[in-house]
Amino acid sequence: MTRFTIASFNVKNLIGADQEYYRFMHYTPEEYAWKEDWMADQVVKLNADIVGFQEIFEEDALKAVIAEADRRGIATNEVTIPDRNKRYAKKAIFRKLAYSPYTDAAIAFAPNVNDGEPGQRRPGLAILSRFGFRGKPVVIQQLKPAMKIPMQDLGGGDGGYYTVSRLSRPIQKVRIPIGNRVITVFNCHLKSKLGEFVTPKGAEFAPEADLTRYDAAGRALGSLRAGLRRMAEAWVLRRLIIDELEDGHPVMVLGDLNDNENAVSSEIISGEIPFKNYTWMLRHDAKSPNDRYTEEEDKQIRGEIERVRLHSAEKLFVRKSMRDVVYTSAFGGVYESIDQILMSRHFHPDNNNRMGEMEYFSVYNDHITDGSHDEAPYNKLASDHGQIMAHMQLFDVG
Repeated sequence: MTRFTIASFNVKNLIGADQEYYRFMHYTPEEYAWKEDWMADQVVKLNADIVGFQEIFEEDALKAVIAEADRRGIATNEVTIPDRNKRYAKKAIFRKLAYSPYTDAAIAFAPNVNDGEPGQRRPGLAILSRFGFRGKPVVIQQLKPAMKIPMQDLGGGDGGYYTVSRLSRPIQKVRIPIGNRVITVFNCHLKSKLGEFVTPKGAEFAPEADLTRYDAAGRALGSLRAGLRRMAEAWVLRRLIIDELEDGHPVMVLGDLNDNENAVSSEIISGEIPFKNYTWMLRHDAKSPNDRYTEEEDKQIRGEIERVRLHSAEKLFVRKSMRDVVYTSAFGGVYESIDQILMSRHFHPDNNNRMGEMEYFSVYNDHITDGSHDEAPYNKLASDHGQIMAHMQLFDVG
């Protein structure tokens, strides 16, 4: 049996000091030092074998954080892990306490093709793996040919197309060898809920951005655009996931979905939930009121849907532990989970043919607050996301 941990960490704008990433936004040397210090502590706490990072502007800045985490972790080991010659050195507790450096780990960085000049930067993603990678990591962002989603007008006739030629942020796909298995891992960061406004030709900014002339309908349209883009990106990810599952590869998805797991975009990624019984349903080709699906077809339909579904690590943990205290984000006083770890049925406890399963689920969210409450100590340099980690075990083949 092989055990491993896999985590998702939206770091919130990691970039070196004195570099303008968004307009008028940068870190002073002192602010950057604080952020690096905080991130290194979080990496040590996680001590995860695989980490999917979001909002990485510079690979070097992430490597500096990992190096600092290793320095601290090794120093901690020296004072907390007993020498092997001591009679109690083999106690299980010390395996739990020990930090494993990322000295031989592999890192894959995916820059954002939308990245621009100072003040107009766009962050990318990164995956860190103590197991290395099988084959070359893949980055998906430019869509060639462009994806055209046909629309049907409810009044009849052609409703045109919604076209997407590139994603707001890249999607990473890597294959990771763990024990005697290989798992496909996707790392993603879907379009946020922030409104997407169109700047007219020759204008300095979009009219909806001027809050002194508040345009409620225009800003709502901006939210509609953002939602359309997020759902389109979710479908692109779903298509990639299905391709892997159809090829027989177990799949895990990490990242900031910018929606909770019950949102439409999240359901697109995970796949639809099957009904418990389809024999009550009128057939798609019904010729009479009694043309229903048979029991054999019911079994077939549910099997096909389950075969390509993904399952939330958080939900599996809540079901197992009988509690619901997980959140990874706070905005406007609303606490919710928008960061997820999803896994194929290869890891589901109800699957008799599973290749492994989750033992535990950790959430690091003590730093999360949006300052909505007077007593909440908001810190803009820490991440505005909690970190989540699944503790997995793989069964040996044979």
